[in-house]
Parts: sequence; C-alpha cells; structure tokens
Amino acid sequence: MDRADNGSVKMDDLIFTARRATAAAVRSEPVDWEARFRTLVQSPLRAGLLRYLNSRQEEAFDVEALMQTFGRLRLDVENCVRELVDFGVARQLPDSVPPQFGAERPDNQVLAEQLDHFLERRATVSSEDQSPSVQRFREMIGRDEKMLVVFEWIRTAAKSDISVLILGPTGSGKEVVARMIHELSRRGPSKFQALNCAALPDSLFESEIFGYEKGAFTGAHDRKPGRLELANEGTLFLDEIGDMSLIAQAKLLRVLEERRFERLGGQKSIAVDFRLISATNRPLEQFVRDGRFREDLYYRVNAFAIRLPSLRERQVDIPVLAQRFLARYCAAQGMPLDSKGFSKEAIDLLVGYHWPGNIRELESTVSRAALSAPGRSIRASDVEFLHANVPTAAPTGDRLPSLAEAERAHIVRVLEAVEWNKKEAARVLDISRGTLYRKIVEYNLEPQPRGTAGRKGRETDV
Repeated sequence: MDRADNGSVKMDDLIFTARRATAAAVRSEPVDWEARFRTLVQSPLRAGLLRYLNSRQEEAFDVEALMQTFGRLRLDVENCVRELVDFGVARQLPDSVPPQFGAERPDNQVLAEQLDHFLERRATVSSEDQSPSVQRFREMIGRDEKMLVVFEWIRTAAKSDISVLILGPTGSGKEVVARMIHELSRRGPSKFQALNCAALPDSLFESEIFGYEKGAFTGAHDRKPGRLELANEGTLFLDEIGDMSLIAQAKLLRVLEERRFERLGGQKSIAVDFRLISATNRPLEQFVRDGRFREDLYYRVNAFAIRLPSLRERQVDIPVLAQRFLARYCAAQGMPLDSKGFSKEAIDLLVGYHWPGNIRELESTVSRAALSAPGRSIRASDVEFLHANVPTAAPTGDRLPSLAEAERAHIVRVLEAVEWNKKEAARVLDISRGTLYRKIVEYNLEPQPRGTAGRKGRETDV
C-alpha cells in the first residue's frame, strides 16, 4: 500500500512538473499580436464597435446606446465590448453607472500599429448597412428589446427562401420588415412586388397578380405582366392576406404548389421563381376554424412567423421614438436637429395615449405637432391625435361619452363578463365574430391577466 501510495505521489509530482514546464514554455513564446488582432476584428460586430468608438473618441457610450446603434441584443453587445476592453483597444470609464465605454489607444506598439492599419482601411459595407429598410427599421428600435428580437428573426428569415408571415397591428411596420427580409436575402438585387389584398376585389385580383393577354377582356389593349411575373427571381409581398377571398386563395395555392401560372386570356404556362412574404393584422387561425381562410394555404404562408409588437406593448420607447421622428422632421425642413423639443407635458400626453395606429400614427402626430408649435417647445396643446375620441381610460367628469367611447366600454364589459370567450361575446352583442374581431383590433382591446388557469383555458375557446 505504501509503495502504491509512493508511486502515486511520484506520478502526481511528474504531472505537476510537466504542466508547470508547459506553462512556462507557453509564457516564453512570443505573442503573435497581428494574428490575435486579425481574429478580434473578424467578427463584424466587434469590428463595427471598434470603428464606432474610434470615430467618436471624445465620447463614451453605454450598452443600451450601442444596442440601438447596431441593432443587436444586449448579450451580444456586452460580450463584444468586453472583449475589446480585455484586448486593450477599448476602455470602461471608471465609476460610470451604467457602465460606459470609449476608445483606447493600446500601449503595445505592435497592437497600436495594427489598430491604425485597421482604422485606415475602408470599412466593408455590409448588406445591412446598404439596406434602406434596415435604416428605417433601426429608427423604430427604442429601449425595449422586443424589436431587437424581431431583428434577429428577420436576419434568420433572410438566410433562406422560406415563406414568412408577418403578424402585427396596423401601422407597426409590416411592409418595412418584408422589404428588409428581401433586401438582406439572396434575392435582394431582384424586384420586390407588393400587393394589398384588402384593396383588390375578386374581379381585379386575377388580372393584377397573373397579368393578361391583349384582348383578354374589354379594355385589354396590350399585354400586361402580373405581379407574379414581375416578382420572378425576387419577392412577392401580399399585404393583408387575411382579407383575400376564398376564390383568390385557391388560385394562389395552386401557384404556390406548381410554381406555374397562365395570364388571363393566355394559353401558355409560365414558370415562376419567387419568394412569398405575407402580412396580416387578422386572426388567421380563427379564420381557418371559421372556414374563412383555407387551412392548406395557411400552412403554406405560415412556414415562419414574425410578430411585431404594438406600440402600447413598449411604452418606454415612445419618448425615444418621438424625439427621433422630431429630429427627422427638423432635418427634412432644413432646420437644426435641436431646433424643436418636447415639453414634459407633451411627452406625458404621448406616453398616455393608446396609439391604435402604432409607429405610423406616432410619426404623423409628431410631424403635426412640430408644424403647429409656434416656438421651440412643443406643448401638450400642440399635440393632436387622430383617434382622440377613443381614450385608453374611461371618461371622467360630467362629459357624456361619445358613441365610440360607449361602444368600446360596452364591448369590454361583455368580453370581461364572458371571460373573453369571443364566440359567446359575439352572440351577446348580436354581431358576427368577424365584426367583433375588427372592433377588438380597432380599439386595441386585450384581456387583463388574472393568473387563473381556468381563465386562460376560456380565452382560447373562440
């Protein structure tokens, strides 16, 4: 036993000695700073952060500001900026709360030369930086990370030709997202064709999407290519697909299955290669259950879903976005970016509004307020809402409610009484379920969580 113990001790000593010798040898080897720096800037995010910090050497930025600038999630930005700090090419300001980061000149001469060469080289312009829709989308990102998560979904969807369904309320930026997916995909250089299904009756849908031959009908004096043909090798975007009739759905399904179509009045079958992106603010799953939307088409268009949050779901972003839209308005009018600003009362009014029109309504409201304000400060009295007759809170005082206010309050009362069973609510209100869904969207109604399993189960009983 002693001999075995002695042997084990000797073996441990040998292993320890070998490890120490290896570590010493590694320490004695010269560090290849050029190779390490090349590895550091291989990451587009690390390279972008490094250039950004060095282009503003007198400034410092917290993680939240860098997240908004680069459209990246917090963890990604934190990891990359920490790696730059550990490498010695960035620094964290002491005692800064929250932590702020700035540019740093490394002490290592070789590393300093590598940094200079890197900054002298022209930056590679990524497809994201070239995309107008990406720049537009970044303006819609605030402090809430919900939109950054959407950005990651967009990047994922752009990597393949999978059909995408974009869900979100009116004015939330569904077409901007569709154009981003197109511009970031391999089909970006080809055409993007957008078609609003809600604006087309059945009589025009077929000629618009398939095109027609000369003489196909009265007034068809020349051949006209349809949106499908124009979208060949590109992207076809069908907005408000939930409003498409069953006849139009059947014709679209056939094209998706066969990837061929004929023009109106034509005999020739035309092959087409396109990527389909759809959008809707309708409850398509319920439409499928009601027989208003084909189930087979639903699974075709909903291969990958992206849901855009409403503006009310990210109230903390409203002041940020309002200031951003105000700066854009000033720039468009040729004024200094800080020539106008919001008073505290105006910001409070914007935050307290329910925003049924979402981003689109906020931008137009800011532009109207800036135009109405006589001075530098935009007051609460300068802010005018398009849907001011549909408040988020119940009316107070002696003022009688408007018809819209009374209708909204009654619908909420009925929905709460039947625990958001929409089928039962439609019966009590004596309206169709489709009308009820439209009212829910129009008034931005949502069930209030009560934390009971029974309630949750009833909400899905529609």
